[in-house]
Amino acid sequence: MTNPMYETLFAPLADAPRPFLTLADGRKISAAAFHDLIARFSHTLRACGLEPGDRVAVQASKTPQMLALYGAAMASGIVFLPLNTAYTPDELEYFVSDCGARLLLVDPGRVDALAPLAKRLGIALQSLGPGGSFDALAAGHPTRITPAARSGDDLAALLYTSGTTGRSKGAMLSQNNLLSNAETLVELWRFTEKDVLLHALPIFHTHGLFVASNVILRAGAQMIFLPKFDLDQVFDLLDQATTMMGVPTFYTRLLGDPRLSRETVGHMRLFVSGSAPLLAETHLQWSERTGHAILERYGMTETNMLTSNPYDGARRPGTVGFPLPGVDLRIADPASGTEMPQGETGMIEVKGPNVFQGYWQMPEKTAEEFRDDGYFMTGDLGMIDDQGYVNIVGRAKDLIISGGYNVYPKEVELTLDDMPGVLESAVIGLPHPDFGEAVVAVLVPTGEGPDERQILGELSEKLARYKQPKAFIILPELPRNTMGKVQKAELRKTYKAYFKDTAA
Repeated sequence: MTNPMYETLFAPLADAPRPFLTLADGRKISAAAFHDLIARFSHTLRACGLEPGDRVAVQASKTPQMLALYGAAMASGIVFLPLNTAYTPDELEYFVSDCGARLLLVDPGRVDALAPLAKRLGIALQSLGPGGSFDALAAGHPTRITPAARSGDDLAALLYTSGTTGRSKGAMLSQNNLLSNAETLVELWRFTEKDVLLHALPIFHTHGLFVASNVILRAGAQMIFLPKFDLDQVFDLLDQATTMMGVPTFYTRLLGDPRLSRETVGHMRLFVSGSAPLLAETHLQWSERTGHAILERYGMTETNMLTSNPYDGARRPGTVGFPLPGVDLRIADPASGTEMPQGETGMIEVKGPNVFQGYWQMPEKTAEEFRDDGYFMTGDLGMIDDQGYVNIVGRAKDLIISGGYNVYPKEVELTLDDMPGVLESAVIGLPHPDFGEAVVAVLVPTGEGPDERQILGELSEKLARYKQPKAFIILPELPRNTMGKVQKAELRKTYKAYFKDTAA
């Protein structure tokens, strides 16, 4: 293949009359019409002066145009950088400057606000979407294209990490990284051209773009392409779908709606959850209410998907299943890299065709994150149980060392989440004059709320004393990012002086 990503995922759309996208208002876009848009956009990128290997940065709403731009970038050999729509201009400036993008595409309504930034960086600025200047430029271009020659090892995309422990790093993903994962998941999750995916995820993130969209493209299937997760839209269009991929919040919101029943989802084939841990309670409630077992999987920006609960077989609540075919996964001592015995907690380390090439212009940081034998250190703590399922214990940076003892927040959270009056919890370590770090439980209440004395009484029978919270903080909700992950770094920052303040 002269351009594996384009030829495998996008070329099959050309001249195909079948439906490809169904929009929220019921309009349909055929595969052929979508490929025509990809071709026009590809010519437009080249007309804007971009060449293979150049970067295009996009901070725009989820539209068919943004998805088509992704296809156009792949066809043109241009590195695609999707950016979270919530990023501020200051954050945007860092990403665009760091990657050396030659073109920035934004929503039409944001051009004036970002024009000074573009001028300061010396970068071209266009608007994407209905009424956009880029769309207008594309209108006069041909609907046929000769893709740029690219190899599987060539860079396809940059995705920046959240940067909670320092400045954000650009994960370099090759064509092979993305394609290998898509092909594995199509087979593992049994996707065919008969599937219709209800797609309500953002597409600036691995989950919505490189899992959901790539899987559908590889399978030759269809998508119901919603701009965001909206309960009414989901219920209106669910009867046209066969599958759905979502974050845990999707499932909790659906469970909170009386319209959810075995009848409303009886025709569905598969529900997948990822991007944040799915509470075992949510998994069980969903099974009881719908008769479906949610398939939870595990991945990250740098690696795409790593593990999955089985399509056939037990989808165990609280676990993320088995390593994907072709992925080598081990649990290792974080300091030495020595593999841990089964059942013990350590760092999750992985190696495979899905693992990224390194961090953009950060060779020293890249070297720090890989073992000498090629395994990538994920930063996640986990263990493999007696049935071979991978269990995520937490992030290494979230590990609490209290009085010299290691405390894994996940263990405490699972216990707290079962307590009366607790909707959910987040366990963090805060500076403490005696213990170095103290275990603190941040609780979201339900009903009349939790009884702290009762909780401590029950915890004393279930957890060693050093694992028990030294304090409780009650909040109406936990801070989360756009993919639903609890932002523990934000909690630690907010309450870093908690014990100093309370002592005073």
